[in-house]
Amino acid sequence: MKSLKKRRRVQVIAAAAVALVIAVGLIGYGFRDGINLYRSPTQVAELAPAPDEYFQLGGLVKEGTVVNRDGVEFDFVITDGAAEIPVSYVGRDPRPDLFTEGQGTIAKGYYRNGRFEASDLLAKHDETYMPREVMDTLKETGVYQDPNS
Repeated sequence: MKSLKKRRRVQVIAAAAVALVIAVGLIGYGFRDGINLYRSPTQVAELAPAPDEYFQLGGLVKEGTVVNRDGVEFDFVITDGAAEIPVSYVGRDPRPDLFTEGQGTIAKGYYRNGRFEASDLLAKHDETYMPREVMDTLKETGVYQDPNS
């Protein structure tokens, strides 16, 4: 009788261990594309990431640098006041309506051959909004100006 209880206990513990391993595996699989590191132009200029590393680059769109190409593709420069990174937007969606020169933006993509290849762009969603990461970066370099002042 006791051996049946021991066997059941071992089976329950084994089943729980298998369930835990599966859960950890599924969580890891789900996060593999969901964790994107944010970098400023200065950080990218100081230490270039690997060409296969997907990350977010944020800063201000430099005045006079937006150049249209075929379809929805275009080029521009992101700056934080201390460094500038050329960006090529190669995504499928049209440019966001509030994407303009001199405004904050976050581009998602890869840094390859001295150029950031953006597949997604995040622009402000109203006239005064600035992404927190971009605002922090601009404050560090002394470029940030409060729009309410």
